[in-house]
Amino acid sequence: MAENTLLEVRDLKVSYGGIQALKGISLTVGQGELVALIGSNGAGKTTTLKALSGLLHSTAGKLHYDGKSLHHMPAHQRVSAGLALVPEGRGIFARLSVAENLQMGAYTRNDSQVTEDIERMYALFPRLAERRAQLAGTLSGGEQQMVAMARALMSRPKLLMLDEPSMGLAPLMVAKIFETIRAVAAQGVSILLVEQNAKLALEAAQRGYVLEGGQITLEDSAANLLGSDAVRKAYLGA
Repeated sequence: MAENTLLEVRDLKVSYGGIQALKGISLTVGQGELVALIGSNGAGKTTTLKALSGLLHSTAGKLHYDGKSLHHMPAHQRVSAGLALVPEGRGIFARLSVAENLQMGAYTRNDSQVTEDIERMYALFPRLAERRAQLAGTLSGGEQQMVAMARALMSRPKLLMLDEPSMGLAPLMVAKIFETIRAVAAQGVSILLVEQNAKLALEAAQRGYVLEGGQITLEDSAANLLGSDAVRKAYLGA
């Protein structure tokens, strides 16, 4: 494992019943790096993030995070270790307020800076500050995505995993979400970004992987993937 590598995945395999969803993928995320994982529906992108976060068990492969093996580590311990997932569909607590959702994001912490971090989230997401007392389920889709991201950041992750953050959002809100993703990355948080909008993802990332049929078919700098004929034809509508 390279000195500046935060996450290293080697030959990861995951099966649902008799179906092999991941067929031995390998990828890395460096300290402070934003890495995009792109691919078509059903390629295995969400399965990858669920396996990394401990929500799915792998059938083979090695997962090393921050110098430690994730093998047999339950999901809640991975959060405590600094691995946070913003799931596809957001998964917020709809009947809790915005403020209560953020407090839930800090459930693994026992330090005295939770209130300070909530205010930091309000600075990062000013719209949430305006709606702090509002039930999260009554917010717009974009605002709910902000809640989900802020809640994950409340755990003070070293690695933030984002699953389809632009899904179902209006273009203006997508732009705001990606502006925030860049801001979080600029603060030194490593990010593994799964995103259907390949152009947006690769424009934000330093490196990228293309996942097809449960296998990594391409890996390169984000700039090179944006310029690739194969990627343009398959994902960029060119």
